[in-house]
Amino acid sequence: MAMESVDQPAAGGNGAVDSVVFARTEQRISWLTLILGGAAAMAVAILRQRAWAEGLAIGTALAWLNFRWLKLGLDALVAAATAQEGFAKPRVPVGTWFRLLFRYGLIALCVYVIFEYLKVPLASMVVGLCALGAATIAASVYEILRPTG
Repeated sequence: MAMESVDQPAAGGNGAVDSVVFARTEQRISWLTLILGGAAAMAVAILRQRAWAEGLAIGTALAWLNFRWLKLGLDALVAAATAQEGFAKPRVPVGTWFRLLFRYGLIALCVYVIFEYLKVPLASMVVGLCALGAATIAASVYEILRPTG
C-alpha cells in the first residue's frame, strides 16, 4: 500500500485557489452566524419572549467570538508549522496552545456570569451557541450547490 506524499494538494486542487475559497467560506460562516442567530433572536423577541431573545443574542455573539478565536489560533498553528517546515518535529509555542484551549474556559465563564447575574435562561444561550453550527451547515450546502472549479 503506497502512501501519498504530504506535499501533494488534496484532491488535485491548487493551493492558492483553495486558500481563497477557504477564506471566503470562513467569512461566509462568520457573517451567517450573526445573521442566523440575530434572526432567531428577533423572531423570539417578536413573540415577546425577551429573556430568550437576549439569551439567543448572547449565545450567538459568543459563538461568533469562539469562531474568530478558533480561526486566529489555527492561523497561528499553521504559521508556526510553516515557519518550521523541514524540521522532524515542529514546536508550537505554549501560548498558542493556551489560547486555543482558553477560549472554551472563557466562554464557559461568560455563560455562567450572564446566567447568574442577568438571569438569562441557560438553554437560550446554548441554543444561541448553535448558530455557529447552523451557519457552518448553510455555508457547506452553499459550497456543495455552487462548487468552484
